[in-house]
Amino acid sequence: MRILCIGDIVGECGRQALRRELPKLKANKNIDLVIANGENSGDHNGITPNSAEHIFTSGVDVITTGNHVFRRREIFDTLEQNEFIVRPANYPENAPGKGMQIIDMGRSQVAVINLMGVVYMEPLQNPFDTVDALIDKARDMGAKIVIVDFHAEATSEKRAMGYYLDGRVSAVFGTHTHVQTNDLQILPEGTGYITDLGMSGPSDSVLGVKTNLAISKLKDKLPVKFENAEGKAIISGCIFDIDDKTAKTIDTEIVSIIC
Repeated sequence: MRILCIGDIVGECGRQALRRELPKLKANKNIDLVIANGENSGDHNGITPNSAEHIFTSGVDVITTGNHVFRRREIFDTLEQNEFIVRPANYPENAPGKGMQIIDMGRSQVAVINLMGVVYMEPLQNPFDTVDALIDKARDMGAKIVIVDFHAEATSEKRAMGYYLDGRVSAVFGTHTHVQTNDLQILPEGTGYITDLGMSGPSDSVLGVKTNLAISKLKDKLPVKFENAEGKAIISGCIFDIDDKTAKTIDTEIVSIIC
């Protein structure tokens, strides 16, 4: 099974690039399942019902999220109603939405788990404890292939999670920092891993934000209202080629398209 994982989609630029490029990418690479992080897909910030619908109609099967998932209150009902949008599982249980979804692919079941790191981020439930329980639940529900989006700031926490889950899940990819890392690999026990998929959005930007605004904030230390940049886009992510029988990753491929 070939699973395409797409990094944080940022604003209208990212959404439009996804719509242009994803159908060709799926066809050319024989993709079976597409997972994309959409927590910044709404205009300005967060995810909205409209931005989620745009992502789905562009060809994405599952949307994962992160620390901005609850920024726009209009998404709350959608999180409850649409099982193919998942939020970090280590938020409190009464938070809208769920942290895992099982995808029926016919020949196999695929569990998609969303987690959030706690280093330099919100003090949520320990993600290592959370993922242990969810893996057991996924197995009980018949999912052999398990994919984890670990939305985290610290590379050390992401790398630790990758090795912690090595051999227990099919693939772990990091999101949140918007810069694609150069460590796509297969870990010793067969788990595909990358520290961060990167961003799908305006290439001439600071993590999707207009460069002059980001520089002003960092240089002058005064409040700035961020705006998404425009212009050329980049689509960042990777492909995990997973053996249906063993549920291990057997090949990986980086995705980085300027469009």
